[in-house]
Amino acid sequence: MKSLTELRAWQELEQHATEMKPQHLRDLFATDTARAQRLALEAEGLFLDYSKNRITGTTLSLLLQLAAESGLRASIDAMFRGDQINITEKRSVLHTALRAPRDKQIMVEGVDVVPQVQEVLDRMAAFADRIRLGDWRGFTGKRIRNIVNIGIGGSDLGPVMAYEALRHYSLRDLRLRFVSNVDGTDFAEATWDLDAGETLFIVASKTFTTLETMTNARTARAWLLGQLNDEKAVASHFVAVSTNAAKVSEFGIDTANMFGFWDWVGGRYSMDAAIGLSTMIAIGPDNFRAMLSGFHSMDEHFRTAPFEANLPVLMALLTIWNTNFLGAGTIAVLPYDQYLKRFPAYLQQLTMESNGKHVTLAGAPVKYETSPIYWGEPGTNGQHSFYQLIHQGTRLIPCDFIGFAKSLNKLGEHQDILIANLFAQAEALAFGKTADEVRAEKTPEWLVPHRTFEGNRPSNMLLAEQLTPEILGKLVALYEHNVFVQGIIWQLDSFDQWGVELGKVLAVRIQPELTSAGALNHDSSTNALIERYRRMR
Repeated sequence: MKSLTELRAWQELEQHATEMKPQHLRDLFATDTARAQRLALEAEGLFLDYSKNRITGTTLSLLLQLAAESGLRASIDAMFRGDQINITEKRSVLHTALRAPRDKQIMVEGVDVVPQVQEVLDRMAAFADRIRLGDWRGFTGKRIRNIVNIGIGGSDLGPVMAYEALRHYSLRDLRLRFVSNVDGTDFAEATWDLDAGETLFIVASKTFTTLETMTNARTARAWLLGQLNDEKAVASHFVAVSTNAAKVSEFGIDTANMFGFWDWVGGRYSMDAAIGLSTMIAIGPDNFRAMLSGFHSMDEHFRTAPFEANLPVLMALLTIWNTNFLGAGTIAVLPYDQYLKRFPAYLQQLTMESNGKHVTLAGAPVKYETSPIYWGEPGTNGQHSFYQLIHQGTRLIPCDFIGFAKSLNKLGEHQDILIANLFAQAEALAFGKTADEVRAEKTPEWLVPHRTFEGNRPSNMLLAEQLTPEILGKLVALYEHNVFVQGIIWQLDSFDQWGVELGKVLAVRIQPELTSAGALNHDSSTNALIERYRRMR
C-alpha cells in the first residue's frame, strides 16, 4: 500500500492548497450565488451547511478522490463485516452491533452477536424499570433515589454526556452523580449529601481492575458500610458493568446484577451498551431504544450513502483539508444548546484517543499531522470567553456549530436570541469586517486596525429540529464515523490507545515510593519531586 503522501490525490491537493490559501470566503460567495445551496446536505434529520469552508468544487473532487484512493469503501465494508481492523489488538470493531435491530445478523468469528447484545439490553431495561418504579429496594427497605456511576474514560464521559444531553427526558425523582477522578474530592463531593440507604452505585470497569475506578469503588463500599454496618448491604447497593465475574463476586456484587460487553467494543464507543446503564435508568428504556435507533440510522447512512452525500465522510474530508492543507491545529465544537454542555468533552476522547497517533498501521512514522485538538463550550458562554481568539487571533481554528430550531424549554425570546447569536458568529467568522467598513462607521484611524476582522475562518453548521434521544444518537454516530474516516485516510489504527499505558505503569511504580524512605531511581526531576512530596505530606 502506498503511503498517504504518495497518493496522487494528496499531491494534487497540496498543489491546489497553494491556490486556495489566498482565497477569501467573501470572494468565493460573491462569485458563486448558489454556493450555499450546493455546499449543504440534509440527511437523517440533520442539516449540514459546509459552504463556509475555504473550498471549491475542485477541492471536494480531490478530497473525494483521496477517499477513494485510500480504500475507504473497502474499509467501511470491513468494519461492518466484523473484520479485525483493530490490528494491534487483533479485534473486530463492531460498536455498530450495539444498536442493530433484533432481526439483524452480525457475525463475529462465526457467532451472531446480535442476540447477545439484545439479551444485555433486555436485562438492562428490566433492571432500569425496577429502579424507576421503586421495585428495587435498598438494604434497609428504602427506595433508590440516587444513582452514582463510577467509571473513567469511556465508562464516564459517554454516560455523563448522554445524561446531561437528555436530562429533559429524565426521571426527576432520581439524582444522578458521576465519579471518575481518583482525586478523593470527586467522590467526596458526589456523595456528601446522599443517604446510603437510598443510593445505588454502578461500577463500570470491563476487567474490574482499573486503578481509578476500583479505588473509587472500594471507597464507595467503605462509605456505604460506614452508614449501613452490614456486608450484606453491598449486594443491594452495587451493580457492575464488567466481564470479570470472579472479581465482581469477590467485591460482594451479585453476578446476576452484572452487565457485560465485548472485546469488539472500545471503551469510547460503548455508551450505547451496558456502559449506558445509568443513562437508561435516567431516561427510561423506551428513550434509550430511541437513541439506539438514531445511532443505527446514522450507521446505515454512513454505510450506504455515496461519499459526496455522506455526512460523516464529508465532515472528515473537511477536517483533513483544514488540518493537513490549511494548517489548522484544533477544531472548536460549539453547541448552542445547554444540554450539550458535555458534548465537547466527550468528543475530546473520541477524537484524540482514536487518532492521536504518530505511526501508521504499518508501524512507520507519519509524515503529516494527525488528529487536531478538539475542544469547546456551549454558546453563548464561549462568546464571552475564547471567541476573541477565534475571530482575531493568529491561529486558524475551524468550528463545528450545532443548533436546534426548537428549544426543549420555551422561555420568551431566549431561543431566537440564542440562534441569532449562532448564525451571527458563523457569519462573522466567514466574512469578517474590512478596514473600509470600519472607517465607514466614523472610526478614528488609529482604532481601525483593532476593529478590523480578517474573516475567512472556516466553519460547519449542523442544525436539527430539536434535541431528542434519537437525534443525540445520530450526532454521536456522526462523529464516530467521522473519526473513522479520518483514521483510514491517515492510515492509523483508530481503535487502540497504547498512549495511555506508559503513565499508568510509571504511576504504579511511583505510588509506593511516595510513602517509603527508599532510594529513588528516576530522572533527577522526578526524584526531586517525590522527595519534596514526602516532606510535604
